[in-house]
Amino acid sequence: MLVRSNTVHPVLADVTARITERSARTRAAYLSRVAAAAGEGPARSGLGCGNLAHGFAACSPSDKRAIRGLRKPGIAIVSAYNDLLSAHQPLDEFPAWIKDAAREAGGVAQFAGGVPAMCDGITQGRPGMELSLFSRDVIAMATGVALSHEMFDGALLLGVCDKIVPGLLIGALSFGHLPAILVPAGPMTSGLPNKEKVRVRQLYAEGRATREDLLDAEAASYHSPGTCTFYGTANSNQLVVEVMGLHLPGASFVHPGTPLRRALTEEAARRVVAISRGEEYTPLAEVVDERSVVNGLVALLATGGSTNHTLHLVAIAAAAGIQLTWDDFADLSAVVPLLASVYPNGSADINHFHAAGGVQFLVGTLLEAGLLHEDVRTVAGTGLHHYRREPILDGGSLTWREVPAHSLDEAVLRPAGRPFAQDGGLRMVSGNLGRAVIKVSAVAPEHRVVRAPARVFGTQAEFDQAFRAGELDRDVVVVIRNQGPRANGMPELHGLTPALGVLLDRGHRVALVTDGRMSGASGKIPAVIHVSPEAAAGGPLAKVADGDLVRLDADAGELDVLVDTAELAGRTPQDGPPSEADWTGTGRELFAALRRAVGPAETGASVFGPVTPGHFGAVTEVGVGGTR
Repeated sequence: MLVRSNTVHPVLADVTARITERSARTRAAYLSRVAAAAGEGPARSGLGCGNLAHGFAACSPSDKRAIRGLRKPGIAIVSAYNDLLSAHQPLDEFPAWIKDAAREAGGVAQFAGGVPAMCDGITQGRPGMELSLFSRDVIAMATGVALSHEMFDGALLLGVCDKIVPGLLIGALSFGHLPAILVPAGPMTSGLPNKEKVRVRQLYAEGRATREDLLDAEAASYHSPGTCTFYGTANSNQLVVEVMGLHLPGASFVHPGTPLRRALTEEAARRVVAISRGEEYTPLAEVVDERSVVNGLVALLATGGSTNHTLHLVAIAAAAGIQLTWDDFADLSAVVPLLASVYPNGSADINHFHAAGGVQFLVGTLLEAGLLHEDVRTVAGTGLHHYRREPILDGGSLTWREVPAHSLDEAVLRPAGRPFAQDGGLRMVSGNLGRAVIKVSAVAPEHRVVRAPARVFGTQAEFDQAFRAGELDRDVVVVIRNQGPRANGMPELHGLTPALGVLLDRGHRVALVTDGRMSGASGKIPAVIHVSPEAAAGGPLAKVADGDLVRLDADAGELDVLVDTAELAGRTPQDGPPSEADWTGTGRELFAALRRAVGPAETGASVFGPVTPGHFGAVTEVGVGGTR
């Protein structure tokens, strides 16, 4: 177990210690496997001549000489570039910059592989969204394929959005002996204010705005290259992995198309060369440990980040042999204050957060409050203090400086001593319907307890029809089931938000209960999500009927259907998930094997299986130390 530091909050220390103890066997097995993969000198030195010749056949003459010389470290570029996604379109230029910078630093970089990158914003409410969560594990496998050639001594992982960053990281952790740096592209500039966007969406849901009005508002919000500016999963990804020490300090929220963004990208190439061998050798397996996972979780809670990370962080941790549970989220949330007010938890966007002090101020105030582990390895060096400094260009050269000791806008970002709320707003609820997650950071206290009749739906479309018909204009707990990972890939359901917001604004008691996802768009409606076990796996949610009283108490952590225990047990499920025959079209039939293999939400909704003692095989003496 970890030794508790006098400067670390006791709950932080206790949660970290129990994660470490719980994970002792699986983490040791993982590190043993990683150590066995590490070796002296460039990885490609063990390849046969034919293998090596294939690996440099298409290179420039200078890079060809460097690769066959077996001295310079090889760097893999794995990218999620496509020009469909605004967040990933800027990545088009990055490989050329990286190759030049790596060459100058004494390495040689090659584009090792691309990974798919789909946009939940485009597929929202469409059949393609049912592939979204599965795409995370496909990305992990694609990353594994890219790194499997044994040509590389380090990796740069280029990606930003929802499933892409977790997938890249899960895949790279299978090559944990390699140093790896995540390279983001940055957010688009601010567009239409979020309050106005929400207003138009709700007007459209009520039939009081036209499709053209809605499209104008959406186009003014999502208007240029870069990540969407609301604080959803994409921007939560960036903040979490930076606080985990996987970005260069300050890299998350610099706009694309700026000299500073290019300088940071080039510096990532130089840095991964530097940490690929010698005294600075920093394998990914040593950056992602129990303390850094807890740091990422604390950062998520302190900013009211995306609920998708109750899946992704569990799956990322599992890939490193670490057993993270929803109880760890809940216990940390109880002591981590909410320090940011960014939409959907406020009206500001991620650019306002960055301007107020951003990640650097957040890290500083959490360290001072004892709510982060400082003694961690990062890609910038040992110690999280590196992440209290922001990057700037000084005479054209990249350097880092200290950020102001105070927030530049306390309406957006506050110190730990003056939070927006005393807790992180992420709660676990449980009862006779199972266990689930609820995010309350944007839910008013008076809306956190709801007791109302259930109205049960099997799809978003069914809900929409009932809303438009006026059937829901009352107190109601909307139950949408068969939306879990085994049922249909666990699509996001945040298309429900405008209509539910209308009902709440009309003065009704409203809540949502689902085994699906709501993502970073969880807002003012109490939304109980990720109900586990899911309906398709025999969970009790399958037995709820229209008119059953459902009681949610988000403050007490309670979720129950008020039906006699014997009666509930005796019921048969009211409906079922899509059959294999129905789950076709839009490529869904290609993912049938993943649908059958996927695990429950509580263990990360992964097709790779939960991490349990013995999952990685026999445990031997471990250690990833030494030089390369």
